[in-house]
Amino acid sequence: MPTIGPYTFTEEDARRTVACGAEVFELYAQGRDRSVIAALVPVLTGDTEVDLAAVWTAWTSAGPALRAAGQLPARREGTVAHLHASGGGLPKLPVDRVDIGWSGVAGDVQATRKHHGRPWQALCLWSTEVIATLHGQGHPIAPGLAGENITVTGLAWADVRPGVRLRVGTALCEVSAYALPCSKTASCFVGGDFSTMHHERGPVSRVYATVLEPGAAVVGATVVLKP
Repeated sequence: MPTIGPYTFTEEDARRTVACGAEVFELYAQGRDRSVIAALVPVLTGDTEVDLAAVWTAWTSAGPALRAAGQLPARREGTVAHLHASGGGLPKLPVDRVDIGWSGVAGDVQATRKHHGRPWQALCLWSTEVIATLHGQGHPIAPGLAGENITVTGLAWADVRPGVRLRVGTALCEVSAYALPCSKTASCFVGGDFSTMHHERGPVSRVYATVLEPGAAVVGATVVLKP
């Protein structure tokens, strides 16, 4: 299986990561000065292993470049409001503590890996404020029902987007992409409209993150959005 540093990819993981390369890279540029990272755009060769390394280098270089150029938000602090894990499928169930490794929350399993489970999707995070707003609109949504591992309170969710880093308890992660909604969450939304939490509808999406430093988190732990 392909590896990059501490991260392990299945062959399918590698192919899907390369296929998502340009789309995810574009998320780092949106709403920012793209000239800062223009030179980092990955050049693909058709060799999956070579291209995986190129895509990974582009992604992991973009955040620091944007940070150095002052393109990322100022430091903020929030709190871990809820933690969730599952032996497979939804909903994820509440837990008081999680151990976070390179591949995500220990013991947490996705029912299918077709769109989940790659190293850049190690953690899924969401916002209590977003959930509360959606619930106020009549959607029967609650923490954990949409499959997030970590529900955060106290951060402006528009700031939590690809490129920013979060210190969650003792673990450090970097937001890599938005978690696209799927039909398995349809029961959480009026009329089954799970696209309600699509990022194209505003700062309402769950996000995926890559683990940069393993650690642990408990409910009530501080979440630091780092500058």
